[in-house]
Amino acid sequence: MSDREHGPQHPGDACAGARLHIVTGKGGTGKTTIAAALAQALAADGGRVLLVEVEGRQGVATLLGSPPLPYEEREMLSVPGGGSVSVLAADAEAALLEYLEMFYGMRRAGQALNRLGAVDFATTIAPGLRDVLLTGKATEAVRRRRGARRRPSAADPSAPFHYDAVVMDAPPTGRISQFLNVNSEVAGLARVGPIRNHADKVMEVIRSDRTLVHFVTLLEEMPAQETRDGIAEISELGLAAGMVLVNMARPPLLDDASLEAAASGGPDLDALAAGFGEARVENPRELAASLAGEVRGHALRVRLERRVRSDLEDLGRPLLELPLLAGGVDRAALDELTRRLAEQGVRR
Repeated sequence: MSDREHGPQHPGDACAGARLHIVTGKGGTGKTTIAAALAQALAADGGRVLLVEVEGRQGVATLLGSPPLPYEEREMLSVPGGGSVSVLAADAEAALLEYLEMFYGMRRAGQALNRLGAVDFATTIAPGLRDVLLTGKATEAVRRRRGARRRPSAADPSAPFHYDAVVMDAPPTGRISQFLNVNSEVAGLARVGPIRNHADKVMEVIRSDRTLVHFVTLLEEMPAQETRDGIAEISELGLAAGMVLVNMARPPLLDDASLEAAASGGPDLDALAAGFGEARVENPRELAASLAGEVRGHALRVRLERRVRSDLEDLGRPLLELPLLAGGVDRAALDELTRRLAEQGVRR
């Protein structure tokens, strides 16, 4: 039996054995940061991982403090134990030119089409074509064997995979089901022929048991609701939901009894004011009222977060939590998030 059939010992063990990890989440949840941390965690102990960005925002470059990345797989991160993470800022137009060259030897023709604006025109009027090209690039990297960089179809099937895992920083949750349902998206473009065949190969990878869609959320109602809706939508498409990754989690500052008392009525204002008065603090009553409001607000937030967390647990997916890190996200913070994922069982 596989680890999944046995049931994971740790929540993150549920992603072990997957080769394509698709990371989505509502805007503002830190999706790109978590995708990068996941890529690093999967590269532990000598793994080779590709992190693919498909939105054209250059979010990974910004995260790593790098200039905008070209359309090429570039090793960007070294991981303790000999692992590495390469990054690809995928671009639909460049992917189409590469596709024409790789499968049809049409490099010059593709360049001519690009100069005429035909490539940009085609991907603009046919969003489904754009999506199948972007997902196709990620799935080609999943299938690629070592020694077959340019022509995957000619690869030795016994050769090891070029990458041990591929992580896709995918579009937000509100668009993820449309983005991944490439067969439906290209149905109006081509029912037969090379585009349709390409879409079928893409869906073969996306629907396989080696692909998981992970959802990044916050302990807030809107991103949590989008997570619930997103999981339901991809399940209807026959795709597998992976982990629910709660980002920017904050620990409570008070014990449960104090939190309940504060949420129910707030701290004793008279007692606080008297204490400030004894400490000879100026405007003790005003300061007490301000502090009481802060304490009650914190208690109500913790109550809401616990309810949201309970609702997320009811989804039946592995739930991992990552802390809110003071000072923003830099390389040290990214390494800390990677460590937290590893502690919760994330591995290849």
